[in-house]
Amino acid sequence: MINWLPFVKKSPRVSVLRLSGTIASGGRFSSGNLNDAMIGNLVERAFSRGKPDAVALLVNSPGGSPVQSSLIAARIRRLADEKSLPVYAFVEDVAASGGYWLATAADEIFVDASSIVGSIGVISASFGFTGFMEQHGIERRVHTAGKDKSMLDPFRPERAGDVKRVKALQQQIHDSFINQVKIRRGKRLNGDDLFTGEIWVGEKAVEVGLADGIGHLVPKMKEVFGDKTRFNVFGPRKSILRRFGAEIVSDALGSVEDRALWAQFGL
Repeated sequence: MINWLPFVKKSPRVSVLRLSGTIASGGRFSSGNLNDAMIGNLVERAFSRGKPDAVALLVNSPGGSPVQSSLIAARIRRLADEKSLPVYAFVEDVAASGGYWLATAADEIFVDASSIVGSIGVISASFGFTGFMEQHGIERRVHTAGKDKSMLDPFRPERAGDVKRVKALQQQIHDSFINQVKIRRGKRLNGDDLFTGEIWVGEKAVEVGLADGIGHLVPKMKEVFGDKTRFNVFGPRKSILRRFGAEIVSDALGSVEDRALWAQFGL
């Protein structure tokens, strides 16, 4: 109540926006995925509710969709500019690929001594089943209007032309990612291999300019805004169905690809 009195100086407030999970379009908020449609309102509230003095992003993501990464980061920057609020990012286990794209929405990035950051690249993976089909006498029948409509069909031999087209598309996305990092990190970047998909840990990430220092959210924000700083946390809530286990089967079926993204960083 005392903070509402006009003659009493209120304690500094920091909105903490939790960005945890793989980045993918579709799905439910409770599934652990991040995308702009599901998290947009949460981001808006973090920048407006309680008249915060700053927004702190708590990032823990192995990446995912480059489009959703871009949309979320762009929303954060738009609101930061509109509200004239500083944004800080604090990396937990990992901010890699699209996860690092999210972190670049901040004015400053802080990591734990063991945090993994980077992986500034683009990857596409699939399987080929042509040998299996031949072995079992299975015939693939596909009819298209447009010779490239079935590009990278996993049920037929890989074509050099398809691979060339995919790599060209990947390069466009990679260029956008590189541009985002260069715009947001600027002269702080220090290294020739920052955009090869390499990853860095803790202090090394600071040395190459992908992070600004080693630090954790609460002590760092109190160092900046004072010991009386108050925190408002914004993050996804579990649905009632999930709390009672009604979504366990569907979540398990949808978690294979997510686990693969985390596993590549040993998590």
